[in-house]
Amino acid sequence: MIRVLVAEDMHIVRGALVALLRLEPDIEVVSEVASGDEILAAARTSRTQVAVIDIDLPGKDGLTAATELHEQLPEVRTLILTSLGRPGTLRRALAAKVNGFLLKDAPAEKLANAVRGVAAGRRMVDGDLALAAWDTVECPLTPREIDVLRLTAEGRDTLEVAAKAFLSTGTVRNYLTTIVSKLNARNRVDAIRIAKESGWI
Repeated sequence: MIRVLVAEDMHIVRGALVALLRLEPDIEVVSEVASGDEILAAARTSRTQVAVIDIDLPGKDGLTAATELHEQLPEVRTLILTSLGRPGTLRRALAAKVNGFLLKDAPAEKLANAVRGVAAGRRMVDGDLALAAWDTVECPLTPREIDVLRLTAEGRDTLEVAAKAFLSTGTVRNYLTTIVSKLNARNRVDAIRIAKESGWI
């Protein structure tokens, strides 16, 4: 039996995922969580083999949680689910060393097959998305710039971003100016739109 953890904050979606997986004779759902902060502890106590993780979770996002699992419980395989089939999102997922990447609107049988594939040590990625990612431009922003832009996108003002990122307000303003320039954006709101559409944040 493949021991699976499901991490999804929307109750109806999580219930549907669990119900689908429980129909499979070789898959056992051993844990369900609603936030990224719960994943590591739940995976550890339930002896999870495959973690099926929504990319957009409250607390730690799915990719951060997947990275944490990879570092602290390397035996746990990770399958990221997303409704955003953007190449930049896939690039971020692969950089986080996830084992699989599946769109939420994929046919139900693809989910079970993806779980089996990552459990067997294979990397499971939607073929069309992989080709699109191959052809796209790399993100021009540094990890620090991405952090600043992500915090700004959450609606935080310069002071809050500075406090959260342990930077001075002047440095945050400089980062935002550089980001707007690098993305050829009109302003920071436009920079956030470009980065989101590209799957970089």
